[in-house]
Amino acid sequence: MPAPDAAPPDERWRQAHLGHWLYLAGRRFEERVLTLVGRSARAPLALANLAARGQVTAAHLHVTRHLRLDGDRLTDLAQRAGMSKQAMADLVEQCLAWGLVLREPDPQDRRARRIRFTPTGLDWLVAFQDAIERAEAEARAELGVDVLTVVRLGLEAYATSPD
Repeated sequence: MPAPDAAPPDERWRQAHLGHWLYLAGRRFEERVLTLVGRSARAPLALANLAARGQVTAAHLHVTRHLRLDGDRLTDLAQRAGMSKQAMADLVEQCLAWGLVLREPDPQDRRARRIRFTPTGLDWLVAFQDAIERAEAEARAELGVDVLTVVRLGLEAYATSPD
């Protein structure tokens, strides 16, 4: 333990490290995507209104990002999103209420249920893709093509490298 009269340590490192910058950049990007979806003419009106009012959050993007087009069991969806089954179940319940997804019997195991996008959910997915593309174009305009390319390649390599 440092002496009571010692100068306090430099604490800037706590918010000036790679993880912190990745978190802030990811949060900014996802907030921008949700804003763009909320303004999208291609998004289903009810979902666009929910997004515009902040009811659809970055957490809901886990369903949008990870649910396969042919559907998934809840456990598989949660595992792919890196979430607990309970947390994913809560998100899926909200998405069910919004008409984004539906539950149906699993053709391989009638006791199991699969979650898949509804036609409204597929429209949402198109609007989400448009919003991602626009947010990336905005980042490219702000940072420059070369910088964004290097950042993207570096992050992809870092995210997919073995531990």
